[in-house]
Amino acid sequence: MQPLFLYNTLTRKKEEFKAISPPFVGMYVCGPTVYADVHLGNCRTFISFDIIYRYLVHLGYKVRYVRNITDAGHLESDADTGEDKISKKAKLQQLEPMEIVQTYTVDFHNVMAQFNALPPSIEPTATGHILEQQEIAQEIINKGLAYEVNGTVYFDVEKFAKDHNYTALTGRKLEELLENTRDLEGQQDKKGRLDFALWIKAKPEHLMQWNSAWGKGFPGWHIECSAMSTKYLGEQFDIHGGGMDLQATHHTNEIAQSIAYCGKQPCNYWLHTNMLTVSGQKMSKSLGNSFLPSELFSGNHPLLDKGYSPMTVRFFMMQTHYRSTLDFSNEALQASEKGFDRLMESHKTLQTLIPSATSSEDIKALETRCYEAMNDDFNTPVLIAVLFDAVRIINSANDKKLSLTQADIELLKKIYQHFIFDVMGLKAVSENSKSMQVLDKVVNIVLDLRNKAKAEKNFPLSDEIRDKLTESGVQVKDSKEGTAWKI
Repeated sequence: MQPLFLYNTLTRKKEEFKAISPPFVGMYVCGPTVYADVHLGNCRTFISFDIIYRYLVHLGYKVRYVRNITDAGHLESDADTGEDKISKKAKLQQLEPMEIVQTYTVDFHNVMAQFNALPPSIEPTATGHILEQQEIAQEIINKGLAYEVNGTVYFDVEKFAKDHNYTALTGRKLEELLENTRDLEGQQDKKGRLDFALWIKAKPEHLMQWNSAWGKGFPGWHIECSAMSTKYLGEQFDIHGGGMDLQATHHTNEIAQSIAYCGKQPCNYWLHTNMLTVSGQKMSKSLGNSFLPSELFSGNHPLLDKGYSPMTVRFFMMQTHYRSTLDFSNEALQASEKGFDRLMESHKTLQTLIPSATSSEDIKALETRCYEAMNDDFNTPVLIAVLFDAVRIINSANDKKLSLTQADIELLKKIYQHFIFDVMGLKAVSENSKSMQVLDKVVNIVLDLRNKAKAEKNFPLSDEIRDKLTESGVQVKDSKEGTAWKI
């Protein structure tokens, strides 16, 4: 078997993967903060690591895949200021914080299931590991790299940086960070501008707080990952992943506090996914160019010509390497839809091929090319190109333009099973799913007619359409962002 190479963000080099304790692999991926609907940037990250997880398992590794749920400690600002996002939402909706957590955790799991992403081996929560986070903070204090002021525990970045490269992950200079970090109001308790909170004193009105040696408070965002990765994967593990937006603050601080705690680099390979753009622009709610998965599936968004199945979207996300920017457009999605359909149709054709006595194709070489693509830092675009060579061969064999033996056909079936279904995680769209896609289109056509009636101030017709849809089991909801619907 060829060696597997992957790009390590920490060293900025492509390195041969060598597990710490083969055949076991520990992989930790920063999971969602469950206070809002899962967005496509999250989806791309988790789908990318789902493929990486699947491929490692396919190679024969026993993978412990840990993906956390952030349900406490994520403030409105990375500067340890503002309100906890979950607490804030709970107050606005007059709910318990754990109701917010449960709602969005369930939604996240549903979205991941639609994308056919496998669940992780362990999915720990920040609130389930408060003691572990307190223990790490206390140990870092004991080692002289953290200090407590008025019930809040801060990590001393400049003291840590005297003996360690604090900015190793990003390659930036500490001096530049200090120059570009302004003094923040309310941060006078910190010794240094870059110091970050391991534990934060809770105000009386703060909904989520726990007892500690420093008084009532709650954990900082960064320490949760150090606590959970250490507990389930040990002081050193193989792979740590997440979106590239986490590098500069979250992962940089995570590395620092983990080294301060146990004196070791927490993991051997850091992998980061790149961002999503729309027609070259960064995907952003304020620009109106961000999509929820449900909007992408239904087509109910001003920038979409139609809806796309979850498998089409998953396939689309593999068209670009996980470390490269992925640009959304209707044209790109429609091309992916056609490509996905071609793959599925060729799989049907493959089942009906009649073998020849001789072969005119080297299918073993094609299989080798599939492994070469995935062993080159999980290069799905190259893998897809190889698989479309397989599509060409299958269609040509079906048209009697080339010949395949029974062994060739069996190997092609194996390639399809291993790479299309097992590794890429694609699955054929059922007839029921196709019916739902048709329903999506029909409902959106009806809603367009309703919106036209509203624009023409024909409110009786607009209300009648809404009422008829409600009677048919389609719930319509109008908001400032537009009209949404669900069954």
